[in-house]
Amino acid sequence: MPANGKPTLKTIAQMSGLAVPTVSRALNDAPDIGQSTKTLVRKIADEIGYVPNRAGVRLRTGRTNVISLVMSTEHDNHTARLISSVASGLEGTRMHLNVTPYSPQDDLMKPVRYIVETGSADAIILNQIEPQDPRVAYLMERGFPFATHGRSIWADKHAYFDFDNGVFGRHAVDLLNANGRKSVAAVVPPLMQSYALHLADGLRTGAETNGQTLRLIEGATSDDPTAEIIEAVSAHLVKHPDTDAIVAASTTAAMSAVGALEAHGLTVGEEIDVLAKEAAPFLKLFRGSIISMSESVGAAGDFLARAAIQAIREPELLPMQYLEVPVAP
Repeated sequence: MPANGKPTLKTIAQMSGLAVPTVSRALNDAPDIGQSTKTLVRKIADEIGYVPNRAGVRLRTGRTNVISLVMSTEHDNHTARLISSVASGLEGTRMHLNVTPYSPQDDLMKPVRYIVETGSADAIILNQIEPQDPRVAYLMERGFPFATHGRSIWADKHAYFDFDNGVFGRHAVDLLNANGRKSVAAVVPPLMQSYALHLADGLRTGAETNGQTLRLIEGATSDDPTAEIIEAVSAHLVKHPDTDAIVAASTTAAMSAVGALEAHGLTVGEEIDVLAKEAAPFLKLFRGSIISMSESVGAAGDFLARAAIQAIREPELLPMQYLEVPVAP
């Protein structure tokens, strides 16, 4: 052990019988180093408490070994699960996760420009993607590694993981139609975001095919606080008393809708149906008659972590892309 008591690459090399450059490349997950060697080196590093000198790594390689997840400060359960799953996807690598928050009232470009211009991360993961997202355009122009949770209009050119909200919308109205529901309302995300537009298109297409009436609830989105959603749903029920089904794009929106319905004396599953997507199996514990469909946020985070690492290390490869297709219950 060195005089200062801190283990170094040389310490690992002596314990493993490998050369220092080999140890360094194994710790950095170099593709030309075998998996058994990487496993051995990482096991020794963990056992002796080796921590790389981040400043030294940056000087030698020009990299920070950091991936930054840029997210709104308006966190919900979906956001928490995404952070957790990205972190899990980085386990076993030498990459570290930083969460860079921003307020929805702020300039969306500010945190992205800061990361790129200061070189404070090797890649960025973004969510809440807009069709012509200026962050995506900027990162593509700068050639900076990134991956998105959601698709822009340039999705064929960058890494992404997305849930097919268009298919979800069509499944939703079809299931409601099978239950005899003909007047459908929907609490959708902000319509400047890509997945909201995909969802709205799917709902409209399916409703038109089925001969259903579809209305998007005004005054609140599925991202808004509970009180605002309850107020918007209540106002909709007063204006459109024939409503016999509500589609909710989030767990919070579904629970809020139920609160509004019950305040109007309606029972979910009897006079009216509620159908929602959720990242965790919770809604049926809240009200067993809610119709729910699952979105794999855990799989999204793991995939995005791997996609960001590939974008850093092997930029010449085609970007990793995955579209999750929901299955109707």
